Amino acid sequence: MTLSILFRKIYGFVSPYKNLVIWTLILTVVGSFAAQVNAHVLRYTVDEINYLMVEHKSLAEGFSLLFTISAILLSKEVLYSIIQYGQKFYGEKLRILISRDFSQAIVDKILTYRMAFYTSPDNESGKLQTRIDMGISSLTRLVQNFFIDILPLFANAIVALIFMFTANFYVGLVSLCIVPLYFFIGQLQAKKLSGFRRKMRSFRETKNNGIIGLIESITVIKSFVREAHEADKHKSIQYEMTENQMETRKLSFVFDSVKSFLEQIGVVIIIILTAYFVLNGTMSIGAIMFHIMLFNNVSAPIRQLHRIYDEVNDALIYSEGFFDILDAENETESTGTYIPTKITGNIQIKNVDFEYPNGTKALHDVSMVIPPNKITALVGLSGAGKSTLINLLDKFYQPTKGEIILDNVNLQEYDTTHLRKNIGLVLQKNHIFKGTISENIGYGNPDATEQEIIHAATKAYIHDQITELPYGYNSQANLLSGGQQQRIAIARLFLKDPAIIFLDEPTASLDAIATEQIKLSLDAIKKDRTVIIISHSISQIIDAENIIVLDKGRVAEQGNHEDLYDNKSTYYEIFNAMANSLNIDKIAKTMSDVDDKNIVVE
Repeated sequence: MTLSILFRKIYGFVSPYKNLVIWTLILTVVGSFAAQVNAHVLRYTVDEINYLMVEHKSLAEGFSLLFTISAILLSKEVLYSIIQYGQKFYGEKLRILISRDFSQAIVDKILTYRMAFYTSPDNESGKLQTRIDMGISSLTRLVQNFFIDILPLFANAIVALIFMFTANFYVGLVSLCIVPLYFFIGQLQAKKLSGFRRKMRSFRETKNNGIIGLIESITVIKSFVREAHEADKHKSIQYEMTENQMETRKLSFVFDSVKSFLEQIGVVIIIILTAYFVLNGTMSIGAIMFHIMLFNNVSAPIRQLHRIYDEVNDALIYSEGFFDILDAENETESTGTYIPTKITGNIQIKNVDFEYPNGTKALHDVSMVIPPNKITALVGLSGAGKSTLINLLDKFYQPTKGEIILDNVNLQEYDTTHLRKNIGLVLQKNHIFKGTISENIGYGNPDATEQEIIHAATKAYIHDQITELPYGYNSQANLLSGGQQQRIAIARLFLKDPAIIFLDEPTASLDAIATEQIKLSLDAIKKDRTVIIISHSISQIIDAENIIVLDKGRVAEQGNHEDLYDNKSTYYEIFNAMANSLNIDKIAKTMSDVDDKNIVVE
């Protein structure tokens, strides 16, 4: 990222507020001339006082002079205060508006990115958050400082140089020669510190990501008594950050000392030069103070140069990560244009391979047919590729090779938004948004009425439990238990009323009674829809009209329960393992004993 590229990127965010910019520039020009008034007044005052003393004028004339310069200086301060207020107000307003636009732009953009962007190791949540927060902070600070500090300072310096050259060419030349030397040192400082700043960015990303990981893993950490270990990991990062900060400050102090020395050399040269001109009679005594004050206006931005460079380099470094996210056009989720009048769910998967961004190959030459308006169960051990298939069918990812056909049209040709409106997805653990229960259920259909939300909750067997809460449907959803939250997610599904349903272990976190209730509600919604279910529940697998068995990313078998079980192959082994894990023999014996007792009683 270079400064010219950075300003081109920022320009698109600043241009909508050109009126603010114009007024700020006008105030800056007026303020830069007002800032030179003190120097002119001081020269005039010194020369006039010298004249009065030499001529032995009366004290009354001295009071008249003091009254005149006081009126001028006070009027100038009033005007300058108004100008500074306008500059600060417009600059702050510009910062707030641009900060809002930056934030909204990044949110709008990342919502369009494909799932692979979020699963990349480089885009972990903590790293993304740091890049976004630091990027927006540094960029808006740069915009604000440019209009409040940088621009006025340099405008003052340019006007001061013009007055110095007008008064005396040689004094102006000395001041002008100091400036490029100072800029050279400032650029050298920025170049030396850029490596440390990049390291600091990396440290901050790692640190923030680590803290988020600590919070998310706190239960596991405490259960294994690993607090000291995690603290040591964080400590090592913190110590590396400290070393980096110390090296940064050490270099900064060295360069600041050099720049301060250079500035003082400039002041000494100007004093000597102006004194010489006074002695040879070509300059008045007041001109000495006049040029020193003007040089102070020239050196003011130079004194601030290290801070300006800090701000600019922070913006350059942190904007890289920010604009990498904002401009990641190759990460934008693809969409087709095909919008059918109706989706039935006739799915054909042909020779599909898939590899995740981290290099893990999940599917190998997968081919299968999923008939419409029927229940298809995906069966296999963990890591077999079942959830990956769901992700591909929902267009969260694209196949590395092969194609997926939906209703005789390639899935990639479908309008992604329309496709997902016709697909319902219930995961093993569904996300519950911060908000009320009503808002969370209504997420399935933003236009749903209160009665429709209640009806959906009733079909998901959660209505009675909601009404028992103190605030009913206005209760906070994140306070519900895991099983209750799962039923909220299923209620969303009823409200959405999709043509295709994907169920990924929908009852895994529910108790036995809740599982039975949800099974009944799911049975109702499955009717006349294409349903793909991933489950380790024997009852749900047996109910499926079509069963596809996956093994290590490949299709091992496909058929109905009876045929697959009779094959005594992969499905047979998985099904028996499920049955044995449930201790079917003991359950059957218990139920048989109960039946025998009932017969005896009768």
